[in-house]
Amino acid sequence: MNRAIIFLLLLVSIATQQCVALTATQSPADIYGTLFERVQLQKVFSDGKTFVDAIPKRSTQEIMADFTRENPDTPDALRRFVAANFEVPGSAFADAINSTRPPLREHINQLWSQLQRPALNEISGSSALGLPESFIVPGGRFREVYYWDTYFTMLGLTADGRDDVVDSMLANFESLITRYGHIPNGTRSYYLSRSQPPFFALMIQLSKTTDKAVQKKYLIALKTEHDYWMKGKNCISAMVIACERVVKMNDRSFLNRYWDDRNTPRDESYAEDVATAKLSNRPITETFRHLRAGAESGWDFSSRWLTNPNQIQTIHTTDIVPIDLNSLLWAQEKEISRLCKLLNDKSCTNDFNRQAIERAEAIRNYLWIAKEKRFGDYDFLNKKPTNILSAATLYPLFVGLANKNEANAVAETTQRLLIASGGLRTTQLTTGQQWDSPNGWAPLQWVAVSGLTQYGKQKAAKDIATRWLQTVNETYRETGKLLEKYDVEERRPGGGGEYPLQDGFGWTNGVTRALIEQFPDLDPDAKK
Repeated sequence: MNRAIIFLLLLVSIATQQCVALTATQSPADIYGTLFERVQLQKVFSDGKTFVDAIPKRSTQEIMADFTRENPDTPDALRRFVAANFEVPGSAFADAINSTRPPLREHINQLWSQLQRPALNEISGSSALGLPESFIVPGGRFREVYYWDTYFTMLGLTADGRDDVVDSMLANFESLITRYGHIPNGTRSYYLSRSQPPFFALMIQLSKTTDKAVQKKYLIALKTEHDYWMKGKNCISAMVIACERVVKMNDRSFLNRYWDDRNTPRDESYAEDVATAKLSNRPITETFRHLRAGAESGWDFSSRWLTNPNQIQTIHTTDIVPIDLNSLLWAQEKEISRLCKLLNDKSCTNDFNRQAIERAEAIRNYLWIAKEKRFGDYDFLNKKPTNILSAATLYPLFVGLANKNEANAVAETTQRLLIASGGLRTTQLTTGQQWDSPNGWAPLQWVAVSGLTQYGKQKAAKDIATRWLQTVNETYRETGKLLEKYDVEERRPGGGGEYPLQDGFGWTNGVTRALIEQFPDLDPDAKK
């Protein structure tokens, strides 16, 4: 028996075990088994996300019975079978190119209605999760809500006076937490085994509601989400220093890491993950888990998670305690404490304030690298910080955790090493991964601008905003589109990663609109 067959048999075995272990909500890999594997591994579609977003035209039992009987095993035969049995999605959004190019701010305002979707009922056999209220999608291949994207989209909605949509999306997230115990990576069944950077606490702060009943629902949801991230604490012992998303540090404090409850190839990137695992000299399940955890981080993928920055197979995400995640969880604990105080729950207020204090101390002990004037990530297996300087260093400023001296040092490091001609660099390394140079990303620009502003670094903040808005506007004038990411070295569309550059684009629209709101004189269409 050759190695390829053995490898595929291992995948089938792992998938079967995972299917039994997980909840009743099944992913396409669980439902369609061998059909799914053949479609993905034979690359019937150029984008692995296409099939997992398809909607069956009839019952899955009937489809699988016919699949077993017909046994299509070539790409052409599989393509015909899928076309006959599934509604295959196209792009959820195509940014119409208008040669007249309306003002950027006006264009963004028009995009909201194009990216907005009504409440969604679940369809049997579809991977899409139901949502009770209207929502905004990012655009392109991203046909569903994504967790951390939504915060940055909300910034633009707020600036455009669309508080109704902000509240609708908050209601959707509260619903997801109630149903699943957390907000998944995205609103698809294949994303349920992981979350994304926990921005829900910061989203709540954007809502203008003063309704105590609504605030109580948000508090309950936030505490449930906190339980999700801290659940692993229950299985940590003298012999186990890390479990699920929790890591026990050397001083017995606790910090968090990214994780995924499955250790199989991602449904939406199945062929890519199988190929990566083949290159790795370790059990394939370890590689799959690290890849999935990298997806939970939102930085999929980056040199932050790689032992060798030029080899994706060296990914080791779950060995790393990240600065952005732990800053956001500190902000979550502070927000829970605030809401508890608002609702006159003194015990809860004190409990979560204590947890926030303990987390801040642990962050300073392990994630503050004083000699390098930066916050960073910590490799808890090797017991040392990683050597990657990234834009994530600004998260403690963004959430208000940094002290004055730390903020001054990070601001200096940022200006010296992370500023490019077109905005803030993601990292200093060019690796071909999309969360490395030369790419810049809208959410990281906002984290930097907001964080620096909070610590009185208005000039540095405005400099980043100026460079970024020039990049976005120049590309918009040339292409008629707002894009997912940009090359901030050359001020042009970005590249790299597992899929083609996407347009739409939710968080770029949101951050661009919010920056114009904060700095009206930077509006490229304003009369000078």
